[in-house]
Amino acid sequence: MIDDYFAPNGVLAKAIPGFSPREAQQQMARAVHDAIESQTQLVVEAGTGTGKTFAYLVPALQSGKKVIISTGSKALQEQLFHRDLPLMAKALGFTGVTALLKGRSNYLCPERLDKQISEGHAGEQLLFSDLVAVRQWSSATKTGDLSECDALKEDSPLIPAITSNNDNCLGKECPSFEQCYVVKARRRAMEADLVVVNHHLFLADLAIKETGFGELIPEAEVIVFDEAHQLPDIASQYFGQSLTSRQITELAKDITIGYRTEARDMRQLEKTATRLDQAAMDMRLALGDAGYRGNWREALQSPAVKREIERLTDALMLTHDVLKLALGRSQLLDAAFERATLLKGRLERVCDTSITGYSYWYETSPRHFGLHITPLSVADKFHQQITEQGGAWVFTSATLAVDDDFGHFSRRLGLTPKQQFSLPSPFDYQQQALLCVPRFLPEPNSFGLANKLVTMLTPVIEANDGRCFFLCTSHQMVRDLAEGFRERLDLPVLAQGEVPKQQLLSQYLEHGNAVLVATGTFWEGVDVRGQTLSCVIIDKLPFTAPDDPLLKARMEDCRIQGGDPFAQVQIPDAVITLKQGVGRLIRDTQDTGALIICDNRLVTRPYGAVFLRSLPDIPRTRSLEDVSQFLTATRTPKHSEV
Repeated sequence: MIDDYFAPNGVLAKAIPGFSPREAQQQMARAVHDAIESQTQLVVEAGTGTGKTFAYLVPALQSGKKVIISTGSKALQEQLFHRDLPLMAKALGFTGVTALLKGRSNYLCPERLDKQISEGHAGEQLLFSDLVAVRQWSSATKTGDLSECDALKEDSPLIPAITSNNDNCLGKECPSFEQCYVVKARRRAMEADLVVVNHHLFLADLAIKETGFGELIPEAEVIVFDEAHQLPDIASQYFGQSLTSRQITELAKDITIGYRTEARDMRQLEKTATRLDQAAMDMRLALGDAGYRGNWREALQSPAVKREIERLTDALMLTHDVLKLALGRSQLLDAAFERATLLKGRLERVCDTSITGYSYWYETSPRHFGLHITPLSVADKFHQQITEQGGAWVFTSATLAVDDDFGHFSRRLGLTPKQQFSLPSPFDYQQQALLCVPRFLPEPNSFGLANKLVTMLTPVIEANDGRCFFLCTSHQMVRDLAEGFRERLDLPVLAQGEVPKQQLLSQYLEHGNAVLVATGTFWEGVDVRGQTLSCVIIDKLPFTAPDDPLLKARMEDCRIQGGDPFAQVQIPDAVITLKQGVGRLIRDTQDTGALIICDNRLVTRPYGAVFLRSLPDIPRTRSLEDVSQFLTATRTPKHSEV
């Protein structure tokens, strides 16, 4: 039955222009159908171009069961709901109800918007023009989804002030409860036959259910995770606990608003808020440089950090006591009291580092800090959730296996899949791509590495007329390479961090001959097809920094259990990240391009073979001249002017 949909004259071929049957896609669709029928777990690695979205949508839509599809990013969530799902529903004649559900921080909170407006200004960092634009947009929107407000930038500092979170939401006590867009979105999800969410929302719901506060996502009979390789790390965040300076400063802001709008006779509220805000800033300074992840157990031994923890504890105690006096004065201040109680308890918990089985770590940004407790393993908890809920659970991504082994992924989530297998990509990598590990490479982390790479790779980039992604493993390397290439190249050089991600990608596409130097988010979830991107360069194998506290804790846990941390933790993590980066190159059957990995360890270390075997079967060379020739030969010729 499933095969009929994908047949040359099937409904998909009739409804979708250019559709052609793919054996791998049909094989995956059959496996998903089987998992739904037998209510079991399925793990499928589907290479780029397999068409895995259609492969799980067809059996899911035809099942007649309640379905949740969870994606790795909001961008894929939007694409799935607004593009792929309507196309597939029309082709199959699906008449059920579908819904898109995001986390509450994506939806306008009418009550908090009114509070900001009643303040008469937008605050120190908030843009008054943004506030006016949102106010105008709010009178017309049906969903309250801020991504639909074109006048509001995605990184606007106004967003946290006009959205709610679990800490500051007033719930049914809110005067605007009936107008609440979060409540409306959840109701639509409860009534829908298929709901599209993202991993953060899904896992937040599991964590909330665990604490007994309720459910965001209605229970379903079929749950599909796309981009499932991200799940273990995201799950670790949600099964742990965090205290952030943002939570503290937002509490201080709401106390100030409550004082100015509803309790003008309680001057101590404003003084308390100021003290709380100052305590958070002083704590941030005590934690040192920005952009750092450190061991919280070790940091707590510092006299300066100890002193600021005591001051922050005192500030939260005072806040708690003052708000207790204001109980009953306003819903905003009543909710603030609950939050102060919660944050006080959370601070006590993160400072009790004697409890085993967790990693205790902190992170800093220029203005903020976060204190985190992360469980070393989420396998037991995730397995328990699957067992209790039952139904079919499908996990798919282009990168799940390491050397054809799914053990690393399945063990981290406690999965016991009935089937787990890899499906090859339909792309002809032998003809479409070339992999180069250049000769005479400097050692990773050697002095002046960026300058040497700029000198070595400039001729290749020039011969290719730019059209290149240079993926790095550190922000410092991004800055150094961008500076070096800007001195040597006459081509546009774009660097991550200088403008928001989407704007950076738009600039890259507009130029058509740019070099984009990036890290982090550009390793995955970026889809550039055609000759605009025909060369992907990677600075070195993406091993997580050895001083990363989360990695150190996972390695120690592996060692205690008698395992080999390098082979069982570090290598698998790096292989999956590398596969994601490599996946940026060939996105279509017409694409061609070269992949350059600037790390000798691929050919000089025994473990290099694990990385190479995990990549697509791409022809290899050690010569950059071969790369230039390949790029020139496969380049789409420009039409000559008549």
